Amino acid sequence: MKKRYLVIALILLSLISLFIGVKDINPKDIFNMTEDQWHIFLVSRVPRLISIIIAGVSMSIAGLIMQQLTRNKFVSPTTAGTLDSARLGILVSMMLFTSASPFVRMGVAFIFALAGTFLFMKILDKIKFKDAIFIPLVGLMFGNIIGSITTFFALKNDLVQNMSSWLQGNFSMMIQGRYELLYISIPVMIVAYLFANKFTIAGMGEEFSVNLGLNHRQIVNIGLIIVALITTVVVLTVGMIPFLGLIIPNIVAIYNGDHLKKNLAHTALLGAVFVLICDILGRVVIYPYEIPIGVTVGVIGSGIFLYMIMRRRAYE
Repeated sequence: MKKRYLVIALILLSLISLFIGVKDINPKDIFNMTEDQWHIFLVSRVPRLISIIIAGVSMSIAGLIMQQLTRNKFVSPTTAGTLDSARLGILVSMMLFTSASPFVRMGVAFIFALAGTFLFMKILDKIKFKDAIFIPLVGLMFGNIIGSITTFFALKNDLVQNMSSWLQGNFSMMIQGRYELLYISIPVMIVAYLFANKFTIAGMGEEFSVNLGLNHRQIVNIGLIIVALITTVVVLTVGMIPFLGLIIPNIVAIYNGDHLKKNLAHTALLGAVFVLICDILGRVVIYPYEIPIGVTVGVIGSGIFLYMIMRRRAYE
């Protein structure tokens, strides 16, 4: 799949996304819209599109980095406890800082997401049975334990309804003034691109990378910080989007190989295209209502994930 096809698909899907909604806005009348239509277009439709693209790109790249550093194709923020740890951090910030700003919540959630990811990596180091399927299952169990702790404290503090907004991803609330935190992901992704070659070397193993003069531990830490920060920003603004960082890098690797820097652009574009497709489906299936993006990505992503597991087993 050539990059230009992904770019064309992204442009076409973006245009479709801009003109789907309860409020009838026709592309033919783009220069003759009423003040009310322009308000909906600029305050709701455009911010939603920007948030979809940034979330799709950033979560896909986060998954690609995690898979490279762990040397496992089935590891991602979803299967490593990163998403669940970020949600626990949000709960803690709500309990301790009731009137906290979004940046304070982001800071607390980032610390928890980073700690959860480091803990998963430590567990990974201790596991002797390095089966490709076994490791993400351990990560899912680890994430479920953290999720159970989050639910317990949310129940104890009557915060279950508040936490539900971060349980499933939803772009319907992405309006002007509520999505701008996602812009933090852009410089983070630039840093990921600058370190791409080093992540590739680090993914070949500690002994190999040290022999090449690379500070393996430092590069791994930088990668995990990038993953934790991206995950925190997306969870805090959009909510949890499962399987995205898991399936997109795998699809790209099937047709484009395993070189991280070469795959970054393909992964970013395919991630944005995939989320746009899922979002459009969620908006038209039960129109004028919509299905949250967390549900559509979860259903389609879980099907693709099962196919990948069966495909891998078939080749073993």
